Amino acid sequence: MDLFLEALAWLFSPEQYQGEGSIPQRTVEHLAYTAGATLIAALIAVPIGYFIGHTGRGGTWVVGITGAARALPSFGLILLLVLLLGVSERVTASLVALVLLGIPPLMAGAYAGMQQIPRATIDAARAQGMTEWQIVGNVEIPLSLPLLLGGLRGAVLQIVATATLVAYVGLGGLGYDIIQGIPLRRFDQTIGAALVIVVVALTLDGLLAAATRWVTPRGVHQGRLADVRARDSLSRTAPVASAVASPEKEITQQRKTTS
Repeated sequence: MDLFLEALAWLFSPEQYQGEGSIPQRTVEHLAYTAGATLIAALIAVPIGYFIGHTGRGGTWVVGITGAARALPSFGLILLLVLLLGVSERVTASLVALVLLGIPPLMAGAYAGMQQIPRATIDAARAQGMTEWQIVGNVEIPLSLPLLLGGLRGAVLQIVATATLVAYVGLGGLGYDIIQGIPLRRFDQTIGAALVIVVVALTLDGLLAAATRWVTPRGVHQGRLADVRARDSLSRTAPVASAVASPEKEITQQRKTTS
């Protein structure tokens, strides 16, 4: 408990928000690595996932790649790429490693978003005379956005967590204070920086969750809406039913009176 309070004291000390190496500067660096890697991964993975989901070809590859990516060692991948590309290209090596980790969740989200659309919906759009590009742009992409953003949430969280390791090769970010604090036994600094990373990750996840809710179509979000035709049919048949039932009531009353 004392260590946690010391971490909070380090986190809220004024000197951590001033000058070179401040928490705001490290946060901006961390977000820059995250945003750059996520954007590159999305430009690669989303078109491929949409193509596979629309055509139905290569779905097995998506499942295999997504499963294999879970076994990739993040730290080892960064170090390997830095050794292969050279220390002078450490920024490129780190971005490549982060992109490789972000591609599988995005590809899986795009593919799953396409696959969950009922075939009847696509057939109805095709029956209306829509071209394949119109079906993709006006039907499939809007309906697939919730699952795509679900994949984006997974990719962002993966990249935010892994971006901590780029500080090991001297690129800064919020991981710098963690890596520096461990050998110096500055555990207040280590825990404080870790708390900042947690807050950043939860904030990004919350924003993406809100975006997922916002882009979800109303009918999909609330479930199947009430069938207006069925409701109108019931309202129209109710007077008929009462009219049919009324003679039976009159006959029953007449029998009671005669008896």
